[in-house]
Amino acid sequence: MFRDVLKPTATASRCRCRCRCSHRAPDHARPFTPPNAIKVPPSPGLKKQALLIQGMSQTLKSVSSNLLERFIDRAYRFSEQPSLNEGNFRPVNEIDEAVLLNNLDGEVPGDFPEGVYIRNGPNPLNPTQTIADSIFGSTSYMYYEGHGMLHAVYFNKSSLGEWKISYRNKYVNSDTFQLERKKNQVAFVPSADGQPYATLVAFLLNILRFGKAVKDSANTNIFEHAGRAFAITENHLPYEININNLNTLGLYNINGAWNQPFTSHPKKIHGSGELVIMGTNTEKPHYVLGVISSDGERLVHKADLKFEEGKLIHDIGVTKRFIENDMNGKSRIGVMPRFGDAESIIWFDVENHCSYHLFNCFEDGNEVVIRGCRLLGSIIPSGRHRVDKSKWYGRAFLQPDKDSEDFDPSLDGNLFSRPYEWRLNLENGSVHEGYITCEKVAMDFPVINDKFIGIQNKYGYAQVADSLATSKTGSYYRCKEIFRGASSKKYFASESSIWFPWELFLHK
Repeated sequence: MFRDVLKPTATASRCRCRCRCSHRAPDHARPFTPPNAIKVPPSPGLKKQALLIQGMSQTLKSVSSNLLERFIDRAYRFSEQPSLNEGNFRPVNEIDEAVLLNNLDGEVPGDFPEGVYIRNGPNPLNPTQTIADSIFGSTSYMYYEGHGMLHAVYFNKSSLGEWKISYRNKYVNSDTFQLERKKNQVAFVPSADGQPYATLVAFLLNILRFGKAVKDSANTNIFEHAGRAFAITENHLPYEININNLNTLGLYNINGAWNQPFTSHPKKIHGSGELVIMGTNTEKPHYVLGVISSDGERLVHKADLKFEEGKLIHDIGVTKRFIENDMNGKSRIGVMPRFGDAESIIWFDVENHCSYHLFNCFEDGNEVVIRGCRLLGSIIPSGRHRVDKSKWYGRAFLQPDKDSEDFDPSLDGNLFSRPYEWRLNLENGSVHEGYITCEKVAMDFPVINDKFIGIQNKYGYAQVADSLATSKTGSYYRCKEIFRGASSKKYFASESSIWFPWELFLHK
């Protein structure tokens, strides 16, 4: 929740220019001036020639752009993906002004702080154009590719002490949102899911037209740092948001010090107020880690961890001294000092898994404790389930029955997400790990009280999924809808909670 004391401000980026010469003139040298030199005004003909060249360049760019647009118009047929345009996923319209909410159930506690809750999520601008069929094959958008829309609930007290609760929403005014709103149609060819050749061609066409393979959606998270709020998706820089009216103020690049992608889940250090970030990329450098000052004005540390290949890394954990990276795909966890580098990482081999979100990380004696939600496979589409996606999702979300005759460990229960704990011993390199809830309940999207990030916490919260209902839909999109139906509260009763039962409370 953002308190009303937050005063978001726009900051101007600073630019420095330097010039370096390969040869330096001797100190005694004087500039040569020819005798009887006179100043000759620029020729009108030269001016016209320069303008002509500039005009030709712009014309060529325009012609190339028009040719690409015509090619896409002729080669592609766009259609609707129903799952992105119904139920909870049906796009909503923007509301121009905040709306006062009446007839509310329950009551707000008297000592509840004034402020605003903001939710960020995808809201497709052109929901009827989410599938692209062409001679190269078929591609489609996924749920998380809609443009970011902010939903804000404001809690304010009147002069009489009565609560006034209002709601407003607004799109994040990203560069690509402006482009697609102006065109009034999908600009980027869908590329997140589809057949291999079609996906490759979509990437190439998007790069040729816009300089990037996918759009800046700014729809995954909203975070606060140094009294300012930012909307973010991890393939681009954050957009600063005015929390009072949800206007987009511009990109945040730490005064020009950061030119990498920016994680959707940055972590604030307990005590110092510094913000730990990371940038992952398919091009080198594949993984760059950064630490932002508590005032948000300086990048105080930056390290290339020298990964050999690009990886999908969605979340990062921190403790008082260390940073923890969950290595998606290789099943290793790396622990490094906050201001360390690639050589300072300690690697731990863990059981094969895939994790997208963490509860928390903290130090416990000689151990670093990591708590998060663990899956056996990736929820991102791959060649394994591209042929029959509904069947793959249908079995992957179900609680696995290992005694069944047709049990397939590469498929069944792959997406049945449950809270998990890893304890990494920094002295002897040992790992103790295991699930910390029963097999009956699937859950993900964990959160804790931000005041306890990096230190030991007592409570954690997560969203609960009805895995049976999810599997019947045969779609990840429905999974997201069902995840919002209930939540759980977990009580971490023991310091060594792998070996002791947790208390679990379900809320609807």
